[in-house]
Amino acid sequence: MSIVTKHGDDGTTGLMYNRRVSKGHPRVEACGVVDELNAALGLARASARHPFVRDHLLEIQPLLVTLMGELATRPEDLPRYAKDGYSLVSRQMTAKLDRLIQEIETQQISSKGWSTPGENPSSATLDLARTVCRRAERRVCALQEAGQLQNSEIIAFLNRLSDALWLLARWVENQ
Repeated sequence: MSIVTKHGDDGTTGLMYNRRVSKGHPRVEACGVVDELNAALGLARASARHPFVRDHLLEIQPLLVTLMGELATRPEDLPRYAKDGYSLVSRQMTAKLDRLIQEIETQQISSKGWSTPGENPSSATLDLARTVCRRAERRVCALQEAGQLQNSEIIAFLNRLSDALWLLARWVENQ
């Protein structure tokens, strides 16, 4: 089976359950930015020298797949989505990030004020991922403001993830 379907040649794309929307739809934009975030985390993981960073990023990436799946489902289809066995973004996912943040903060990393990205390649990729995460958060907030988001935990998760990425970048700089 080819990846080329030609279904998108008319400027639309598919959501879950054969729903088609414009490629410019805010839901598609939010999904796309989370996809970029996942790719940025992959770059950060590939460039990380420390197993601590690689392992944590590898734990986070599947959570983004869960998030993208939920975003790719229209609110009226979410009950079916959950019934079909797909996971929704949960407080437990955010709590996983909270534990990572606490673990890093107990190590007393040093940072005076705002950090300038680029101390080293690994921290720079983490800072890039953080900025993509903030953009994803803004796109998801726009969905919420338009009444297109039921699960506000998605915003909490992305907010916490950007904090964790900032701390991971500082952690790498302190190694």
